[in-house]
Amino acid sequence: MSEKLQNFIRLTRLDKPIGFMLLLWPCVWGLTAAYDFDSGLKIFIYYSILFFLGSVLMRTAGCIINDVVDKKYDGKVERTKDRPIATGEITVFNALSLAFFLCLLAFIVLIQFNNLTIIIALISMPLAFTYPYMKRYTYWPQLYLGITFNYGLLLGWTSVQNGISSIPVLFYLGAIFWTLGYDTIYGFQDIKDDEIIGLKSTSIKFKNNPKLFLSICYLITITSFLLVGALMNFNIYFFISIILSSIHLFFLQIYKVQIENDISCLKVFKSNNVFGLLIFLSFVIGKITS
Repeated sequence: MSEKLQNFIRLTRLDKPIGFMLLLWPCVWGLTAAYDFDSGLKIFIYYSILFFLGSVLMRTAGCIINDVVDKKYDGKVERTKDRPIATGEITVFNALSLAFFLCLLAFIVLIQFNNLTIIIALISMPLAFTYPYMKRYTYWPQLYLGITFNYGLLLGWTSVQNGISSIPVLFYLGAIFWTLGYDTIYGFQDIKDDEIIGLKSTSIKFKNNPKLFLSICYLITITSFLLVGALMNFNIYFFISIILSSIHLFFLQIYKVQIENDISCLKVFKSNNVFGLLIFLSFVIGKITS
């Protein structure tokens, strides 16, 4: 593999698919909750592919912007010191040029949807590109990430319903707290370096009692999802599925995670891809059995 290709992969994190999968799942959740499966699967599959492409493109562009903004900080953090912008292997100009091209491709994907979905997606763009600055000013960058990263849930809903109601908003709220929880776990990998260089996070803010904070976040998530099911008049099979899925959060994540162990934190963080799948399957069950 050429050095340039290696640098490109490291810059865009294409070798770490967990990033775009965590961006994709809320899109698919919203799409599944809104979709009428009696009409067939053609549109559902088509929209799922579009959301997949959009998630990959926007995640890679977001990684580039993040690395440009954090250029001076990344070199001081053990986990990020070898990123190609921090090391000078890729120039800021070349990186931003690539990010612009990726955003252009993402826009081409976006305009395949209805006007409301396009407008809501464009409104979210400032959130996506200001997120890297948050850890300089607030201990809640993970909350800001949750608001940004789960915007796709609203897009998934509006792509089918062409409107907003209390159901996707409540669903979105639960997804925000899911991200707040898992990204706090992720942040424990950098807590020592972040404290030295003056960056902030919920990982630092709640370092003395992290599992209580995580429990609150995930309890809000599960409660939100159960309420969504109730509003959509799902039957008992949905609620059983959600409760079983919650075991993944409260046992395999909160109980099992070793906050002081970077490998444990990363492993638990990546396991959220499984949770994303479980929630997707829960809503499929809810839709086809009700």
